[in-house]
Amino acid sequence: MTLPTIGLYIVLPVLLLAVLLAFVRLARGPSLPVRALALDLMATTGIGLIAVFAVIADRPVVLDVAIVLAMTSFLATVAFAYYVERRR
Repeated sequence: MTLPTIGLYIVLPVLLLAVLLAFVRLARGPSLPVRALALDLMATTGIGLIAVFAVIADRPVVLDVAIVLAMTSFLATVAFAYYVERRR
């Protein structure tokens, strides 16, 4: 088994399942912080999906997209934490 085959048959379905479960938590979350955490998990899993795709397709340029998404997700998480702290 080669690395692209492992990525296609094992890693990608597991990451897609994680996105689906995080979306369920996002839709059913009992509070705003839980929903924000689910959204952050979806972004992190999306970064993982992009990274696996870059390895499978042998295109390291795609990793730049993952880096930008990671920075944006981090800033959104910090902004939300600031918002929750100020709301109290």
